[in-house]
Amino acid sequence: MNAETYLDNTGRDDVLGGGARRIPISTPKGDFHVWTKRFGNNPTAKLLLLHGGPAATHEYFEACDSYLPAANVEYYYYDQLGSFYSDQPDEPDLWRIDRFVDEVEQVRIALGLDAGNFFLLGHSWGGILATEYALKYQQHLKGLVISNMMMSIPAYNEYARSVLMPTMDQEVLAEIKRLEAAGETETPRYMELLNDHYQEHVLRMPADQWPDPVIRAFSHINRSVYVPMQGPSELGASGILSNWDRTNDIERLNVPTLVIGATHDTMDPAHMEMVAGRIPHGRFLLCRNGSHMAMYDDQTTYFRGLIDFIVDIDHWSTAAHRG
Repeated sequence: MNAETYLDNTGRDDVLGGGARRIPISTPKGDFHVWTKRFGNNPTAKLLLLHGGPAATHEYFEACDSYLPAANVEYYYYDQLGSFYSDQPDEPDLWRIDRFVDEVEQVRIALGLDAGNFFLLGHSWGGILATEYALKYQQHLKGLVISNMMMSIPAYNEYARSVLMPTMDQEVLAEIKRLEAAGETETPRYMELLNDHYQEHVLRMPADQWPDPVIRAFSHINRSVYVPMQGPSELGASGILSNWDRTNDIERLNVPTLVIGATHDTMDPAHMEMVAGRIPHGRFLLCRNGSHMAMYDDQTTYFRGLIDFIVDIDHWSTAAHRG
């Protein structure tokens, strides 16, 4: 592991202090470990959180600590393989959607989650992963949350080109494009040029006021995974994910699903409302004041909607089971 961890008194290297565990994961390139941490105890409502990036960290989900315990939602932080708290193998062949889906299924089994209790929330890239997991394994789910992620990367790129980019300073945009064409996207200048876009559409706060969990998550992004999959920034996608599109498959999702969008997001909120309408048991939550990190810049709306969904589905399914 890359982050400091502690063994508990069992002496097992897969059990860490404070509810954390290192879960063994089998892959085509060998066996590795991923990090998880549990909070709370609710036998019928357990929420597994899939962070974005790819290869960011669970850290920005720490906003959950202020809301989910009081709502009696059990929840799990989880760093996907390649992310800071988990193993980071130098194996480019592992950074495929289907391999990540298989990883989530191994985590589910290890944590003892099933259709009687398993809620899955995916944010941004995690929304792609959650969607793919549900399309393959929805029989294991009690509820699904797709947060701040469109169902088509080509549509996301078109939204960036036709709606977001025209609102930018065009000289800044031209320099961003020049640096991308020159392969100079790891330079401080490149990230500096993206500041206004990020403060408008990723997290609507001045950069020097971004919450510590967000700063840590961004600083811990493993760019050897992020760049090949996403591309160099949040201004559209140009990597492995660039052709991903599940728009025509979402009707196959029969599990209750909450789709969360935000007015100022990098993702088109109208597209996300359409997605919720096409999922048979879909619901849509709009964070009117939020952006891509709506769990921070429209926090009350985000968590009230998330908790209402989980509590409603939990109560409904429990009552149906008793009936």
